Amino acid sequence: MFHLPLRHSRVLAVAIGLVLLSGIVLLSSFSEPSKVEVNADALSMFAPLPDEMASADNPVTDAKVKLGRMLYYDPRLSANQKISCNTCHPLAAYGAEAAPVSSGFKGQKGNRNAPTVYNAAGHFVQFWDGRAPTVEEQAKGPIMNPVEMAMPTNAAAVQVLKSMPDYVVLFEQAFPNEKDPITYNNMALAIGAFERGLVTPARWDKFLKGDQSALSKAEKSGFNTFAAVGCQWCHNGPYVGGGAYQKLGVMKPWPNQKDTGRYQVTKDEVDMMVFKVPSLRNIQKTGPYFHDGSVATLNEAVRDMGAHQRGVELTPAQVKSIETWLNALTGPIPTGYIQPPELPKSTPQTPAPAGK
Repeated sequence: MFHLPLRHSRVLAVAIGLVLLSGIVLLSSFSEPSKVEVNADALSMFAPLPDEMASADNPVTDAKVKLGRMLYYDPRLSANQKISCNTCHPLAAYGAEAAPVSSGFKGQKGNRNAPTVYNAAGHFVQFWDGRAPTVEEQAKGPIMNPVEMAMPTNAAAVQVLKSMPDYVVLFEQAFPNEKDPITYNNMALAIGAFERGLVTPARWDKFLKGDQSALSKAEKSGFNTFAAVGCQWCHNGPYVGGGAYQKLGVMKPWPNQKDTGRYQVTKDEVDMMVFKVPSLRNIQKTGPYFHDGSVATLNEAVRDMGAHQRGVELTPAQVKSIETWLNALTGPIPTGYIQPPELPKSTPQTPAPAGK
């Protein structure tokens, strides 16, 4: 075996060490920075999701939630007995259909995209135009809407519920101090109580509570990009939106002007093309996007918001960065809480379906 003299061996070892060290330095120069500092001013505009979306006007009880879960899944609250709340807001699919608009009674199409019900009970108003103040009031709308569930009157819905002894017992348990607990209003209160438990905390919430490891460096950088563009001025708070109205097309008119938004409710010119700011919670799972469902991908939605709301043409790198952070807003579906229940059985007194 060939051996170098000891002095030469030491020289060779030093040389090899220098080569390896220079390689490490070279590689490290192309790696990500060891730490990303998140924009503290922008971060102060956010808060974690609450443990529950409580209401002083509708205290949540186990009995209400049990009843509300059944009512949410029961298609007999529709005229043809085929459509339930879950039809247009499927809880196993993040509470939103993968369609621009939903199909209702006799296949009629709605005129707005059905937003997710997850975390919605915490929003300051309901519907795109804010015409309902709470999820309890929102629950009353689709059942009577001729395009959606198409029940002719609220009395017709109550008649369906009173025809089933199991529902009679469940309403008595949920509203024990009422002489006649099966009312249209109590139906809505029960559905609302159930929806107040549809909370999806995500890694973003862990980060807000102090766990710096909950987000990757790329996600932290994505939040900084989001803040640098100014998106947080509308999308903030615990729901990353859902807390204000905003004109769609502040800097550049929205191409579809047929739906004038809140103006249809108030008839005030200042509300022309004004809509509730949607929550960005679970946004990667709830496309297509916007009130008209006109944008299929989140990538395009981010670019459109940059152009129409901020007057900025975002680069592909900026869009990807923001999308990366938005991924941290996706929380797990509470599969146990949304498990479809066994519904009360119909009786000979239960009205027959109308239409097809």
